[in-house]
Amino acid sequence: MNLDQARGALVQEGRELLVAMEDALLEIENDGYNSERVNAIFRAAHTIKGSAGLFGLESLINFTHVVESLLDEVRNGEQTLDGAMLSLLLTCGDYIGSLLTAVEERSEANEPNSALRAHLLSQLNDYLQPAGEAAAAPVAESPERKESTAVSPVQAATGRVDVLEGEAVSSDLWHISLRPNGDVLRNGMDPLSFLRYLGKLGRIVYIHTLTDQVPEAAGFDAETSYLGYELEFESSASKQEIEDAFEFIREDSQLLILPPHSAIDAYIKLISSLPETPGRLGEMLVRSGALTTHELQRVLERQSSGRQPAPPLGTLLVEEQLVAPPVVSAALHKQKQSEEKRSHEQVFIKVEVGKLDQLINLVGELVIAGAAASLSLRQGDPAAMAEANEGVATLVEHIRDASLSLRMVAIGEVFQRFPRVVRDISKELGKDIELLITGADTELDKSMVEKLADPLMHIVRNAMDHGIEPADTRQSYGKTSRGLLRLNAYHESGSIVIEVSDDGRGLDRERILAKAIEKGLVQADQQLSDQEVYRLIFEPGFSTAAQVTNLSGRGVGMDVVRRNIEQLRGEVEVLSEFGQGSTVRIRLPLTLAIIDGFQVKVADEIFVLPLDQVVECVDLGERENLHDLVNLRGEPLPFVHLRGLFGLPPGQGLRESLVVLQFGANRAGVVVDQLVGEFQAVIKPLGQIFAQNKVLSGSTILGDGSVALILDVPNLIQRASAAAERSAGSLGRSAESAAARALAQ
Repeated sequence: MNLDQARGALVQEGRELLVAMEDALLEIENDGYNSERVNAIFRAAHTIKGSAGLFGLESLINFTHVVESLLDEVRNGEQTLDGAMLSLLLTCGDYIGSLLTAVEERSEANEPNSALRAHLLSQLNDYLQPAGEAAAAPVAESPERKESTAVSPVQAATGRVDVLEGEAVSSDLWHISLRPNGDVLRNGMDPLSFLRYLGKLGRIVYIHTLTDQVPEAAGFDAETSYLGYELEFESSASKQEIEDAFEFIREDSQLLILPPHSAIDAYIKLISSLPETPGRLGEMLVRSGALTTHELQRVLERQSSGRQPAPPLGTLLVEEQLVAPPVVSAALHKQKQSEEKRSHEQVFIKVEVGKLDQLINLVGELVIAGAAASLSLRQGDPAAMAEANEGVATLVEHIRDASLSLRMVAIGEVFQRFPRVVRDISKELGKDIELLITGADTELDKSMVEKLADPLMHIVRNAMDHGIEPADTRQSYGKTSRGLLRLNAYHESGSIVIEVSDDGRGLDRERILAKAIEKGLVQADQQLSDQEVYRLIFEPGFSTAAQVTNLSGRGVGMDVVRRNIEQLRGEVEVLSEFGQGSTVRIRLPLTLAIIDGFQVKVADEIFVLPLDQVVECVDLGERENLHDLVNLRGEPLPFVHLRGLFGLPPGQGLRESLVVLQFGANRAGVVVDQLVGEFQAVIKPLGQIFAQNKVLSGSTILGDGSVALILDVPNLIQRASAAAERSAGSLGRSAESAAARALAQ
């Protein structure tokens, strides 16, 4: 049996059981006590504990055992499941999830959050009867047990040590770890200015600049921030004052501040959360602040000039009492985890048996068709060969569709996490908010599921914080006291559309426009449509919030939403009616793997357009096409010349064609030399050199082995519309100028 696969199955099953457990608890909170649901929650906890027992995961077993004991008393009628206990059980589920994550990352030896564990066990034991307290005994560590966890240098060097909680690292300095994200410079923020401001609060004793993320020269982007910083800081300021120095980039960075004499646990957590690929042991300890550069250099000199074979660095660090054994252990574990990550990485996906049966049947038919094709080839019968080839091609297409369906998962996998999110945030905000989910069975590509979670989280939090009003305000507007938040998904024109709607106050057009003018995003005399105004909320740093909250208001989030969606070749738009509510609509392609394409030719180059977004093809001929607009059956249609867009040589005597494209409600045309026809395109990603080119969404290999570029339809439509607007504006200004000259004469 492959233990790595079994471990992955344990984590996957455990997470599914936690989701079922959370759903049942939320249903009890909304609909009242139900013995069937309580039994389901108990079975989930019991199954997780039993599965963990197969691997000897004591930390997971012991904690889940206490939860199970309380649930057992609830289902036997010895305890009442009130609101406080329900909230406690939900938090316990979150903690069990963190233990499963540790198992997945092979770091189960390190406690993910010892303070939270102790707090939860204390609350659980408060509920339990004396008999239940005995059940909790296995997880309570006695003083004798703690004293018996002495660690030898060899154990520290090999990584086989227990975490000693509460022991402190001796340092009189603050340690600050700062990792600005890549877009911090584009957002107008310079990390160095915040470091300079920090000098007003104290003295920067030591600063180490991390260059791990700096790419090769070919992939370097001058507007991207690649550097990280580790600082030793001497100051009498409070942690809050130090943190406030990074106020404007705190939400846009990974920031960790460790106070003087910080607990070993804090250094261990910092090491496990290092975003960079771990290198050597000494380098990791220097980055975490547990070791200085001079101390590392001294130990390395001793290692190279001492006995042979040279002892491990971890052993020497512990022998000289420079680093505590648990910190060395955590660094070694992180190093090993990174090295083994690729070889042990497992990705699981549930597949319906019916889909597999269909695929197997199609493969069987393909084998038969292949045999028929071979027979017709041996017989030299051209008609039979053509018929066999057509049959094979049809089956290949069906197998393609069946294979792609294996990658498709219901979006409910993303939606299912939001009932808990809405519950917790609504309680935090003191608002009564109902969540309505529709279209949860709508399928999309598995690769998109996790990438959608963060954008949707930003949108939902904004809707709850800024969109839906407090109960008294709603009632004064004649609304119900309970706000409504809706998540909806559906298929449309070869795309999946996801909508987040609320019945709150809606967007204030005038306020957004005033803020945009204040920030210099638009001119005061500029005429903008409602859609163009609403699109401004996706600009970096844009916020109309009067005050900053824990949830939103700092002007970060919506720009991240747009960027993440565009990376998935999608688009996001906002629809709103002031006082009635807003809808954020995300439109994405159904798959990122294989598409039905339509080939067009310009000069000697072949381009591919997604067939689902091709509406019609028209002979351009002598049609009137002034100012990037063409008259198509009495309607103006913006268009763009692919020849000019890619700088291709002019054609001689060619009769151009117009391909009409549609994405959502928007239409535009592209002018090409020749229509080639339909084509099944296997999408290949483009290299880093094309990362900033928004016109291209990928490439594909043609039958003759040449490469064709796949065009990004939303961007083409946007370019065509913008060019047409510029031309129309230029024409209007020219007419005004001519009229003025005529009047002057």
